Amino acid sequence: MKPTIELQKEIRALLKQRNALMLAHNYQRDEVQATADICGDSLALSQAAAKSDADAIVFCGVHFMAESASILCPDKRVILPRLDAGCPMADMITAEDLRKEKEKRPGAPVVAYVNTTAEVKALSDICCTSANAVRVVNSVKSDSVYMIPDRNLSMYVARTAKKNMEWWNGFCPTHEKLKPAEVLKLKQKHPDAVFACHPECRPEVIDIADHVCSTSGMYKFAQETKAKTIIIGTEMGILYRLKKENPDKTFILASKSLICPNMKLITLEDVLEALQGMDRIVQVTEEIRIPAKKALDMMLEVPRD
Repeated sequence: MKPTIELQKEIRALLKQRNALMLAHNYQRDEVQATADICGDSLALSQAAAKSDADAIVFCGVHFMAESASILCPDKRVILPRLDAGCPMADMITAEDLRKEKEKRPGAPVVAYVNTTAEVKALSDICCTSANAVRVVNSVKSDSVYMIPDRNLSMYVARTAKKNMEWWNGFCPTHEKLKPAEVLKLKQKHPDAVFACHPECRPEVIDIADHVCSTSGMYKFAQETKAKTIIIGTEMGILYRLKKENPDKTFILASKSLICPNMKLITLEDVLEALQGMDRIVQVTEEIRIPAKKALDMMLEVPRD
């Protein structure tokens, strides 16, 4: 096995040679984030890819994220270094499942979390992220909304959204593992700490949070809060950048269970091999890409607060 520094040098040289852009999700391994051109959440990365003049995109994330990049960048080669890196929550609802649900609710717009497959996005009316979900739900011209696939995010949105909501019974297995007892134990041990969690967490975890936000929101919160100790309720990969950007603060992972095996699949060796072969390509067919892009575009047209 080659040393990390050597792998990073080879990857950076190949990225330049291939005119490729390396993107890494906030939950990726530390060394993968350290090697990437851009780190961020799934949609922001795909948008960065669309603005880039790169010929190829190496997406270090999971399958639905590479699909989103393909949807927004049909002229670029999108490479997923591990094609088996999937998202259990995205896989919990299929296009056929959604067709059946739509038949039960004629006229109710479908709001699809970006953590869905391209096929599911193509059958949806509008997409949302964890950061803009409330705003997107409130923007639809209907009193009723059907939200997919995450029940926890949907229940969080339903707390403040001005719509009658129903949702699919999916969830993120990693965020679902976090229990209130673990957080309360840490809060007792660190009384001055604040607790920030992702809206994919269970409602009873959200109830005891000081702040609920997306991964990008956590970076902002960490910089702005006066608290010196922050308990983090999301996947452990986020700690890399949090610690880097806030060396004067202490970050405590709310639970040892907050690790997504799929997000940790991609190694630097995988990235290097994918760049050498320029294979492991994810491409969304035009038949699916066009309606899926429409759902993403609809989201981007929603006015900001």
